[in-house]
Amino acid sequence: MNSTRIGQYDFTGMTVLVAGMGVTGTHVNAILRAHGVRTITVDEKKTDADLRSFANIDWNTISLIVISPVFTPKTDWVLTAQRLGIPVWSEIEFAWRTQTNHENNNKRIPWIGITGTNGKTTTTEMISAIMTADNKKAPAVGNIGVSVSQAAQNPTNDILCVELSSFALHFTQSLHLDTAVWTNIDQDHLDWHGGFENYRNDKAKIFTNARHAIIYNHDDTQVARAARTAPTEQGCQRIGFTINKPETGCIGIENGWIVDRALNNTPQGRRIMALADANDALKNANGAIYPHLASDALAATAACLASGTPPEAIRSALAAFHPDAHRIEPVASYAPAGEQAVRFIDDSKATNGHAAMASLAGFPDGSVVWIAGGLAKGSRFEDLVRARRSKLAAAVVIGVDRAPFLEALESEAPDVPHVEIEGAGGEAVMAKAVAAAMSFARPGGVVLLAPAAASMDQFANMADRGDKFAAAARAWIEQHA
Repeated sequence: MNSTRIGQYDFTGMTVLVAGMGVTGTHVNAILRAHGVRTITVDEKKTDADLRSFANIDWNTISLIVISPVFTPKTDWVLTAQRLGIPVWSEIEFAWRTQTNHENNNKRIPWIGITGTNGKTTTTEMISAIMTADNKKAPAVGNIGVSVSQAAQNPTNDILCVELSSFALHFTQSLHLDTAVWTNIDQDHLDWHGGFENYRNDKAKIFTNARHAIIYNHDDTQVARAARTAPTEQGCQRIGFTINKPETGCIGIENGWIVDRALNNTPQGRRIMALADANDALKNANGAIYPHLASDALAATAACLASGTPPEAIRSALAAFHPDAHRIEPVASYAPAGEQAVRFIDDSKATNGHAAMASLAGFPDGSVVWIAGGLAKGSRFEDLVRARRSKLAAAVVIGVDRAPFLEALESEAPDVPHVEIEGAGGEAVMAKAVAAAMSFARPGGVVLLAPAAASMDQFANMADRGDKFAAAARAWIEQHA
């Protein structure tokens, strides 16, 4: 029998079950079949899948499973496969084991992996932008861009900047990242993981066996603790980042500059970039960088400096960097004659409490009418409301899981007026939410969509929620012009 090897893994004689035929599953299946590996695809919703039900699988024929993140660890068929000793891989695990070598040096392409409850997409894109400014082919991949497995098969890539979700990390075993970045940790996806401890432990896998550097949030107690105890390869650097003045071993902010006291640990450190030179899209109306975007920029700076990138590339990339849509994005403003404008800000990407807390932090006290709610994913919001009570002028609660938001507002901010928006249709709900928000908004204030919850209850996805918010804001303004 001829050997069927892809990258470092020998698939000779194997039958691989590809579970879920979304973007990642489709690419995994294509790679396997292109190399002559027998696959069976299963997707309950895709008519072109080989099977439409997991009940029809003959487990005796299956050698390996590559799984979509839609399936939780407690899914019945996953437990059946594990009892039978069948390995279950994430797409990340598949990509790592099957990656090709670089076309010029025949060496494995380095990976920079990024995880965190929030900020991982922006940080990944910042790292990619900085590496690109340094003339590297360094795509941002994972939940953004092309699939990791597809990018790992491209020998022209110099570096992969890989966004790593906790779902993917759960079913990943052999990853040895060159540089590992962990932005923060807070309650999220508790329903999928079965509790916060499981969620945190899956996130912590990003540091395991890191080769060159781990980049950790020095201001996050749990992330910093995990960084101190992580079982990395010998010689791996541990570099903290902080939005405060950096101590030795950290990169942080001092006198308006990003300062490196990690790779340059002299008492004065090394000035990397003036924050005033960052793109205006990263800044609030007063010209200051939003704190959570500053944190993302510090994480990206640390990762790139640890990888040998010159400061000039960092300065060039961050001066031009623009966050994705739906991340603290101004979408409309309403300014009656002689009055300061009310700004509408779309932060639909704030899909959990930690993200909403960071979002609210960027605005003056008493200025925000907060639109919140959606799918709570098992989370509570008392800590969020307690911490950001001072920012709130009022709150408007949407979504199917309104109760935990209303309970948090009533217990932690009883003096903050709030209204509840009922209904199922996303467009109608958002129109009502915007109208209610504008009944509370004052000149110079903000109507902020930072839901702290997932979107798929009333909207197609996070982007659809943000788009409908922007459309409702513009429609309201047109009606009141």
